[in-house]
Amino acid sequence: MEYLASSDRYNNQCDYRRCGRSGLKLPVLSLGLWHNFGGVDTYETGRSMLHYAFDNGITHFDLANNYGPPPGSAEENFGSIFHKDFKSYRDELIISTKAGYLMWPGPYGEWGSRKYLLSSLDQSLKRMQLDYVDIFYSHRPDPNTPLEETMMALDQAVRSGKALYAGISNYPAEQTREAAGILRRLGTPCLIHQPKYSMFERWVEKELLNTVEKEGIGVIAFSPLAQGLLTDRYLNNIPEGSRASKSWGFLRPEQVAPALEKVKALNKIALQRGQTLAQMAIAWLLKDERITSVLIGASSVKQLSDNLQAQKNLYFDEGELRAIEGILTK
Repeated sequence: MEYLASSDRYNNQCDYRRCGRSGLKLPVLSLGLWHNFGGVDTYETGRSMLHYAFDNGITHFDLANNYGPPPGSAEENFGSIFHKDFKSYRDELIISTKAGYLMWPGPYGEWGSRKYLLSSLDQSLKRMQLDYVDIFYSHRPDPNTPLEETMMALDQAVRSGKALYAGISNYPAEQTREAAGILRRLGTPCLIHQPKYSMFERWVEKELLNTVEKEGIGVIAFSPLAQGLLTDRYLNNIPEGSRASKSWGFLRPEQVAPALEKVKALNKIALQRGQTLAQMAIAWLLKDERITSVLIGASSVKQLSDNLQAQKNLYFDEGELRAIEGILTK
């Protein structure tokens, strides 16, 4: 059946924030394809989630070369869905991909060399059947490659027209400053940083958020729900079909048990706010205006719909913030 996007998709379904000091706006909620869009997943479920996201104002779809499993399959599936359903909407979409983690065997299949990054971008464009991506990221810093080489590769990706913007992910504050300076001198400013950030993963608060603010770089947080821990799915046990129950997931059963008491306490506050725990965890990130967008993952349209409701209450009073901080720092 032919997909026709909702004519109501921009009518207050999703808010947008300017990305750093750039001219680009991103939806405050973006859809990540890290999980549930690979070759082991149900194609039509992923397709339905992409439809629902765009129909509700989510214009940004985030991928990486190795997303799957198997690696590359999320980009392949996305490319197929894009050409069936989204090709006529290309100019309304922000599509991003990354390179940095292991993608193919041998010395040129991971990290941050010019050889790897530009070869990977070409492969990603072929898998997604695209002429360009909107944002191309260095997925992680490489301790054995000069930062100048990695940043020059991002600059070339933009200058070649294969990417519109350059971004970095998982870079600590000092390397972020250095990378931003190099890119600025090259004439391709760093648009955005994608760090792991949630109530349970707060390293960015120590220095990185101040750094990106000074540098004029946007921030898009990934794993805002701590791989599903910050939801009501794990209040009692590990349900079948959850990320912790899958052999290929990044959330392991041994990570769940130590967090359960905090999860239960946070859930009580969320209920008092009229939110689910997941909605509150997303809102807690978006309360900081330095956060341009939060990357949400979903395994169903219902879950995606529930997460979208987080936008309805982004305000936290001082009592709520103190209570949450008390739980998190126990």
